[in-house]
Amino acid sequence: MLTRRSVARLAGAALIALSTALPAFAEPIIIKFSHVAAPDTPKGKGAVKFKELAEAYTNGAVVVEVYPNSQLYKDKEELEALQLGAVQMLAPSLAKFGPLGVQEFEVFDLPFLMNGYDDLRKITEGDIGKALLAKLDDKGIKGLAYWDNAFKIMSANTPVIVPDDFLGLKMRIQSSKILEAQMQALGAVPQVMAFSEVYQALQTGVVDGTENPPSNMYTQKMHEVQKHATLSNHGYLGYAVIVNKAFWDGLDPTVREQLEKAMAEATVYANSIASEENTKALDAMKAAGTTEFHEMTDEERAQWVEVLRPVHEQMADRVGADLIAQVYEALGIATN
Repeated sequence: MLTRRSVARLAGAALIALSTALPAFAEPIIIKFSHVAAPDTPKGKGAVKFKELAEAYTNGAVVVEVYPNSQLYKDKEELEALQLGAVQMLAPSLAKFGPLGVQEFEVFDLPFLMNGYDDLRKITEGDIGKALLAKLDDKGIKGLAYWDNAFKIMSANTPVIVPDDFLGLKMRIQSSKILEAQMQALGAVPQVMAFSEVYQALQTGVVDGTENPPSNMYTQKMHEVQKHATLSNHGYLGYAVIVNKAFWDGLDPTVREQLEKAMAEATVYANSIASEENTKALDAMKAAGTTEFHEMTDEERAQWVEVLRPVHEQMADRVGADLIAQVYEALGIATN
């Protein structure tokens, strides 16, 4: 029979175990999570889901402040802000790591590399994806996860149905040598520009067109200033969720464990809604009637592939011929 003293002893032990599971802090740990997309995009919703889970799993020991729509930093500035510790967490597009000196991430920009999400998962959830994230350690960055947006479509104020339609068009791109080579292969003039500036640039004619997944195009209202779009699905746009490495390594291990759990669940959520969100965005743009959307025929797609596939070989020295070969092998792509 348990005595009153033994019951008190067990209760005390339980309280001690609970208190040691998550350490007490005088002030909550603040994680500033900055990103350039709208709150109602897959990335925006994923960031909010991580906030909810992180705060719940740490019992309020961590507070996540989410800053969408470039409220804190534009996409050209945010990586430096992370490295300096001005923000703790970002989810930049994978193309952003090229200018940082990790050009290997630009493999995701290669046009007509992956044929849908099944191919994508073979990379992001396999050894190649893990090895790429590990390359960020030397930059003071810890890679935590890959988040989807979707495959991209081309838009402009004139029809862009076949490669010749791009001749002379000023096309906005992210800062990526591969995307630059892609647009040049089409005969377009690539224009590197911050994401937050694209709508106005399209509206005023500073650029003629751009490439985006439907959710980005819709939430940034680009369909209001683009008369034509082709559902090319020529390239993938995704993100790496990253954190300042010194901050992450300095966390109490029990706190970090709960944040890793929150990130894993937020990743499943963000990636599960990405395809659905993009389908909804495309349907909404079609219903708006301001943009004419073109479905590619097999013959048209073959023309695009013929023009753009050589970009793989052209960029092999930058991305790494061995890496491209590994991706080809993982995806079952013939090399000749």
